[in-house]
Amino acid sequence: MADPYLYSVTNNVATFSINGAPWNLMSIAYIDRLEEQLPDVLADDGIRAMIFTGEGLDHFSAGMNLKQIPEGVQRAGSPEAFFGQRHRVLDMIENGGTPAIATLFGYCLGGGLELPLACHFRIAAAEGAQIGLPEMDLGSVPAWGGSARLPRAVGRSHALDMILRGRKIDGAEAYHIGLVTELLPVADIKARAQALGEELAAQPRQAVKSMLDVIVGYETRTLAQSMEDEARAVAANRSTADAQEGLLAFIEKRRPVFNKAPE
Repeated sequence: MADPYLYSVTNNVATFSINGAPWNLMSIAYIDRLEEQLPDVLADDGIRAMIFTGEGLDHFSAGMNLKQIPEGVQRAGSPEAFFGQRHRVLDMIENGGTPAIATLFGYCLGGGLELPLACHFRIAAAEGAQIGLPEMDLGSVPAWGGSARLPRAVGRSHALDMILRGRKIDGAEAYHIGLVTELLPVADIKARAQALGEELAAQPRQAVKSMLDVIVGYETRTLAQSMEDEARAVAANRSTADAQEGLLAFIEKRRPVFNKAPE
């Protein structure tokens, strides 16, 4: 049996590429392996950014393999347990303290949008992308957190428009409504994701993690609570080796080199 995804690490950036071209369906094995591997990846100080993509350039992912739902529910013991596993995996991506980047090209539907919604950066193809949560067309609703995360990404009106109408949008509209941060030719998006990952990996790791802790989920906190979170982040980062390196580099008029191994 082929691996559900291909995994590699280049320049402190881990890449998870769904191995099921052209459709790159998110199988039971894909979620099982992510749940098993992500804790180790997130705990590895040598991995400072993650990319979620799909093999080929046809489709990122047409979503969950619907034919596997009965098997998955039976194995998990209940629908709640089956979908709960998916919630846990996406929560690890969003709240694990490591920046995550998703590439959106071709079909990005159902789980193929819900996983990117748990990422911190999304890059879309300027041509050919079809992005949406089409569960209404199946008489159902998003089940991997799509209806919770999409409004936080694009606002209530755009989320309702996409979900209630089962509407698929292209990369240009996704960029216009703020769903993605960059819009590029499809041939360029994987290289751009790697470059962005390396840029993030070069930033001070503890400071990046602190900012993810402060900003991710800010919608559920008051301004005063977020200010308290920021104050804790300031205290935690005030005397780190990276903070000292940043100040010294500024004085010496050079680029800082963060995340140095202890001598």
